[in-house]
Amino acid sequence: MGVIEDMGDQLARDVIAAMEETGDDRLHEKISKVLLDASPTMQEAFLTAYRVRVAELRGRKFLDAVLKAKREGTAAPAGPRDTVSH
Repeated sequence: MGVIEDMGDQLARDVIAAMEETGDDRLHEKISKVLLDASPTMQEAFLTAYRVRVAELRGRKFLDAVLKAKREGTAAPAGPRDTVSH
């Protein structure tokens, strides 16, 4: 990664941790607006890293739930519904 991507990723990690600590589920939006005023490039690096990290956390949480259900012999959680019509 380049310097900007590294900085955006570290900020995304810190913001996610702060969101968990403070319970402010909109903190990333506030940080994004602050960054936009100073550097749209940094804002984009932050938002990209934030989205990827949140997606990974959601995917991991779902995977953990599926494995837990399998190990306990219970029903697996329903996956997201397919929104694409065939």
